[in-house]
Amino acid sequence: MSGHEFQSFFPESGSIDYADTASSITDATVEEMRQIAARYPEPRSALLPMLHLVQSVDGRISPRGIEVCADVLGITTAQVAGVATFYTMYVRKPGGKHHVGVCTTALCAVMGGDILLDEVSEKLGVGEGETTPDGMFTLERIECNAACDYAPVMMVDWEFMDNMDPVKASAMIDDLAAGRPVQSTRGPVLTGWRNTERLLAGFPDGRADEGPSAGPASLLGLQIAEERGWQAPTPGEIAAPVKEENQ
Repeated sequence: MSGHEFQSFFPESGSIDYADTASSITDATVEEMRQIAARYPEPRSALLPMLHLVQSVDGRISPRGIEVCADVLGITTAQVAGVATFYTMYVRKPGGKHHVGVCTTALCAVMGGDILLDEVSEKLGVGEGETTPDGMFTLERIECNAACDYAPVMMVDWEFMDNMDPVKASAMIDDLAAGRPVQSTRGPVLTGWRNTERLLAGFPDGRADEGPSAGPASLLGLQIAEERGWQAPTPGEIAAPVKEENQ
């Protein structure tokens, strides 16, 4: 069997730089990890938000972060690393202040996502998975983010930037680089990827109601249903499927 049959297109996706031992994890961070673990009947279920907390502090999945997660949860470092290297939202090397993701899946691609990615890459001067030399931006090609009604979509610090084009993307990058406030389309003002990671760890920032949660395109079906008096059937109104008898 040829080894080429199982060639990986992400040769570095599973690696953690164990040589980089730098970490900003403190006793306070460990205590917050214990708080996260206490939320779950099975402590191990807390691993995903704990890894987001590690990223909010260290900017990546660090060796120290893996060790602390394993210690708090009573599992092995290999088990933690296996999870941390499985999901693409966990990064293995330091990224920029702002994470810029351009969707190129299906509808976003049809609506210009690939062109948008190329233009943003040229604007930043970096390729996919790379960070600008000033440490301000990391660029990623991302999979569907369930916002097809606003294609093409960019995710900046995991907040929606809808109906984007190269001109709007360039202006947004200029504003972020200059420190000017940028409002996400359906969310809060962007404050940086690490702040979002802390939010994903389960520590609210008090800005959940900042900005609209849904836009007209997402609510169109609901609007039509209300205008026409449509309602979903109750379970009792749904007829049971009729089984066909063998003839």
